[in-house]
Amino acid sequence: MSLRNFVILLVLGLIWGASFLFIKVAVATIPPFTVAFGRTAPAALVLYLVLRSRGLRMPSFGPLWGSFLLMGLFNGALPYTLITWAEIHIDSGLAAIINALMPLFTVLLAHFFTQDERLNFMKIAGIFLGFLGVLALFGPAVLKGLGTHVFSQLAVMGAALCYAISVIYGRRLREITPWVSATGQLICAAFLTLPMSLLIDAPWELSPTLLALGALACLSLLGTALAYILYYYLLARIGATNVSLVTYLLPITGVFWGAFLLGERLHWSAFLALGLILAGIAGVNNGTVKLPFSSKIGVEPAAK
Repeated sequence: MSLRNFVILLVLGLIWGASFLFIKVAVATIPPFTVAFGRTAPAALVLYLVLRSRGLRMPSFGPLWGSFLLMGLFNGALPYTLITWAEIHIDSGLAAIINALMPLFTVLLAHFFTQDERLNFMKIAGIFLGFLGVLALFGPAVLKGLGTHVFSQLAVMGAALCYAISVIYGRRLREITPWVSATGQLICAAFLTLPMSLLIDAPWELSPTLLALGALACLSLLGTALAYILYYYLLARIGATNVSLVTYLLPITGVFWGAFLLGERLHWSAFLALGLILAGIAGVNNGTVKLPFSSKIGVEPAAK
């Protein structure tokens, strides 16, 4: 991997990790469904413009859009809303750590719903370590009763599970150009979150701060649109296996941004959980699992 691509990979990890920070700032005065819509709609427009600049077109409405709708639900609308709601009550760094369970959920689902991704010893060991990480996070809180913080943590776990479902289902789209797939998913995610924003959040009655609006703009344009562009740029040049390294960066950068800019101070159990979950990801990776970033969902050939 060249120095240029390595730096871009680090930038991608920093941007995706910062998404949890942007959500935390935005949700202070903007409700979750409106944050989810404000994240997906502008990003979909940006990706559509990039797609057209590459000489590509979106497919006509038909069965393929049903797949985009499901991907928009499980890879956008649901997890974006769940994480945003959760960050009303928990720190952004903690949300980033819990969200790192996604590759472990993917391994477990792949065993039951695919033919070529069976569990082996290393994968089972990785899942076990991740489960220990969950216990480290939830144990003390559960002993105090199922309060709002526990449900918020469960919401982020639900988001991680949604991402895992989208990875498994997204294998059906492996023949679709990734720019088309990503744009279609974001369009559908915006379509799904708009009515909920209008009915529940009543955005015309909101009084968001400029800081929250700026965070939402960064979340959409940097954490979603630019992140997709960098991801596919790297995917075409260094391959899926190398790009999957960003999986390790997200919880670390998420914790970093929360501590550096928001002054978050996580409990020691959160760092124990982070170590266990990262060890679990390493375990399933050594078990030759295709991590979410290396699943063959419309992977473009390497650039010459």
